[in-house]
Amino acid sequence: MGSLANELSGRKPAQQLGSAKDTGPDTGEFEGIQSDAPISDWDAVFRQFNLDPEIFEVVKDTVRMSRWQQSKAQENGDRDVVTLYSTRAQFRRKKTELDLPALYAAGKARPRARVKTTPTERATVAVLADPQIGKTGRRGGTPELLDRMAEKREKLDALLKKRKPSIFGLLDAGDGFEAFESGGNPMFTNDLSLGQQMDCYGTELYSIVEVGHRHAPVVGGGVPSNHTAWRNGRQNLGNPQDDLGMHVQTQMLKVAKAAKLDVTWSFPAAYDESVAVKFYDTVVGMVHGNQFGPGGAVTWWEKQTFGAQAITAADLLITGHYHTFGAGVAGRNRDTGVQRWWLGAPTLDNGSDWFRNLGGRDSDPGMLVFDITPEGFDLQSLTIL
Repeated sequence: MGSLANELSGRKPAQQLGSAKDTGPDTGEFEGIQSDAPISDWDAVFRQFNLDPEIFEVVKDTVRMSRWQQSKAQENGDRDVVTLYSTRAQFRRKKTELDLPALYAAGKARPRARVKTTPTERATVAVLADPQIGKTGRRGGTPELLDRMAEKREKLDALLKKRKPSIFGLLDAGDGFEAFESGGNPMFTNDLSLGQQMDCYGTELYSIVEVGHRHAPVVGGGVPSNHTAWRNGRQNLGNPQDDLGMHVQTQMLKVAKAAKLDVTWSFPAAYDESVAVKFYDTVVGMVHGNQFGPGGAVTWWEKQTFGAQAITAADLLITGHYHTFGAGVAGRNRDTGVQRWWLGAPTLDNGSDWFRNLGGRDSDPGMLVFDITPEGFDLQSLTIL
């Protein structure tokens, strides 16, 4: 319906005393309505101003009335005293009750596009985060870790058979092995030497690639991280690309190429610590997570976007480092209108006992998996193996 201003304009009858004016888009006010008796039929007043009483109503507690007496001459020459009334009141558009059965019936009859339950194309993406190979903890050491990794690969293989992706994505979120420069006493808690850790990490990484390649071409990426950085104690040496974890990834790619596997891999640009991998039209960004404090992923992402960094155009950000699953909405892509998401991947390691002893939260080990379709990130596909 239009505004009351349109409905009230120019509608005052020539003989009608008083006026009606609009006070808002759905409200108005009568002023100076004169009568010789208190008004009991407001419908008549509405009709005199060409307003539909089926649409409008008087607000009862706003009615104000004044009265006075007036002398009137009669035909026989006598005079009679007449009481007159002047009334003002506010009115409003009536609140209509919704006919729910009718609304439901109309909704069912309305034609809709068919819901796509099984997209013809999908990329199933697995995240390898923080296995920290070589570290011992309450969940055991390397033998227990290798059993855990084998179990995750079996579950991943079964999931890929079910989902039948056209692309298998593998994102390595960092801390593939423990190393000896991470602080604390890793030289006394590790059960593998540095060379053995790197060898084991490369073998496990290639094993996941091999499982994924049984189902689809592999598209992956990796980032530097604090445990696998080239450093002396807590001092980093070289630039972010001098990362021993990414060095192992390059060796894995050589083996995959020699085996004639269809594998493409993305690394951060020189001096960058984040990477962007594209699946269809969706850009997935990734960073290890040691660049910000707990819960700071989205804020860090916002600043990166203003700085035109690698993940500026990302619709989804993957992080590791904090060894627990996390998720959150991160605004909206200005260019596409798509809602952005942050996903924190759970760990696969033997347990971060030092963090737990400080009062930190603990989580079960797991591998984060989700799908990307041509329509974007499929939230319903999100699972932890």
